[in-house]
Amino acid sequence: MNEEKASLTERVIARFGERVRATEALGQLTIECAPEHVVEIARALRDERDFRFEQLIDLCGVDHLGYGEVEWDTRNVSSEGYSRGVEGQGPGRFAWGGKTIARGERRFAIVVHLLSVARNHRLRLRYFAGDDLVPMVPSLVGTWIAATWFEREAFDLFGVVFEGHPDLRRLLTDYGFVGHPFRKDFPLIGNVEVRYDSEKGRVIYQPVTIEPRVLVPRVVREDSRYQQGRAEAQGQG
Repeated sequence: MNEEKASLTERVIARFGERVRATEALGQLTIECAPEHVVEIARALRDERDFRFEQLIDLCGVDHLGYGEVEWDTRNVSSEGYSRGVEGQGPGRFAWGGKTIARGERRFAIVVHLLSVARNHRLRLRYFAGDDLVPMVPSLVGTWIAATWFEREAFDLFGVVFEGHPDLRRLLTDYGFVGHPFRKDFPLIGNVEVRYDSEKGRVIYQPVTIEPRVLVPRVVREDSRYQQGRAEAQGQG
């Protein structure tokens, strides 16, 4: 099995050269390419005898905003309980506008999982949108028809536009939905809410009325550290 995977990696590198970057992790090959090459590479992976990836298993979007930044302290505290949380750093407690994309990568990526039944191989294909403000990549519907609804889902949830898609519409959210809910800077409480207006006799949209708040679970421990803290707060320490 390892020899087969290594030979697949070698065939990919030999076929596509500098147009792809191939890496192996956890027993699976991942190749990355520029979006302008993805259609050509996808068709070669599907049609050529060395690959024969007939099936598109999955296609999804990834938002790399704030990638590599953590809200947990993993070095100076124990590995148990909620004490690992860094105060003031969790979702909803910071401004996403100050976040960046790590390692100089672009923000939005598309990840495609392919299966070759004929050769019993799996392959992950990843490519980044060239523009973070209006992310746009070529559609793979012309190569694998199964990509149709997957691309609609990624468009709906991440706002990635698939150029050449025959019917690019929202799939999971409502027609009047504002924004893309899987983007990391999308507010946890949303932007709008719906309710039935008895005077108008119909459902209406209005700005969300929920107060933003973050519930942080706490663990109550009878610990000398807390007893000392209470004593100091009462002026007894």
